[in-house]
Amino acid sequence: MRIGELAEAVGVTTRTVRHYHHLGLLPEPERRANGYRDYTLRHAVTLARIRRLTELGLGLAEVRDVLADDAGKDLVEVLTELDEDLARQETALRERRARLRALLDAEELPAEGPVSPELAALFTGIPASASPMAARDREVLALIDTAATPAERERLLAAVGAVVASPEAVARAHEAYALLDALADAAPDDPRVENAARRLAECTPTELLPQPADIDHDHTFLRALYADFAPAQAEAVRRALRLLAEGGRS
Repeated sequence: MRIGELAEAVGVTTRTVRHYHHLGLLPEPERRANGYRDYTLRHAVTLARIRRLTELGLGLAEVRDVLADDAGKDLVEVLTELDEDLARQETALRERRARLRALLDAEELPAEGPVSPELAALFTGIPASASPMAARDREVLALIDTAATPAERERLLAAVGAVVASPEAVARAHEAYALLDALADAAPDDPRVENAARRLAECTPTELLPQPADIDHDHTFLRALYADFAPAQAEAVRRALRLLAEGGRS
């Protein structure tokens, strides 16, 4: 058989056959005097086996192990590992579909989404606001929700949930947002900075605080946070964090 006949008989392309030659999976046949390769039934059997193994999901390195005569893993071991890997993928897929279903079943998807269903539920309980600072705060919460460990996320959601559950706390937060919004074009030494910082400290749960050392030395995350604010806003946030770290809210 020529290469085209072999490929057609097994249901692959000639390019695939040449690729398997290049990888050493399929031995190259002897060439006739005219230069054409002369494939035998044995080549077709091997090629068909490679196709079946790859269709099961084996990588080509694993296929090489299966085809090896005196080295590598035997077929049962490889297929067992493949079955275990597929089981893990099935579990992960079910979990992803469950998260998607929770998002699709929600009455309203937050603009910052997708976020965890728990944070999405909290966002739903926060009154709409045109405040740029409020929108930025939600973006930061979404970032932390994504990057935090499960324990940190649970602590975050509990702290935010306590604020959302209190109309007074929500009102204080919107007051702080308004004061910070008013600093968008102000200088860092503007006298309004101190008032904004204290109002922000009053409505920020201590559970959301970075470590004191991070506050003192402007941790990488905090530097990025400050850089996203106008100078006076960044100064107000910096002072609020220091007030909270010192235990002073008034």
